[in-house]
Amino acid sequence: MTTSDTKNDPTQVRIAWHCTCFNVRRASRAVTEFYDGIMAPSGVKATQFTMLGAVSLMGPASVTRLAEHLTLDRTTLTRNLKVLSQQRLVAISAGEDRRERVVSLTDAGQAALDRATPAWHEAQAALVKKFGEERWRRMIEDMAELGALLNEDS
Repeated sequence: MTTSDTKNDPTQVRIAWHCTCFNVRRASRAVTEFYDGIMAPSGVKATQFTMLGAVSLMGPASVTRLAEHLTLDRTTLTRNLKVLSQQRLVAISAGEDRRERVVSLTDAGQAALDRATPAWHEAQAALVKKFGEERWRRMIEDMAELGALLNEDS
């Protein structure tokens, strides 16, 4: 089968539209754009808000521990933390073991988190209203269960 034949192959179309990975990633991008749009005036993106919130919640934490908490690989987290560090929202210092890096929230990071929190609440409420509270609650439970099931296998 040539490339042009595959383009209109009903099997390939069906695979694409029923692919869990594709659909979750597509929804994730849409949700991120939705939150980013509402949170834009705060100057904090949704992904940054999540990381700042995790650092605030955990207190000073190693990159490894933070990556586990956020379910991110260390490389992705390190790349994102570098941006937050350049913006002086987090501080990254050596841990007890010189190879370990410890992340902590700066005063500017706490101020950014405080500034963005009302916008996050607005985005969250708008999404729940748009999707419906019962559907939203089910979706959150289903995603948590799916994540737990898949993590059991790894």
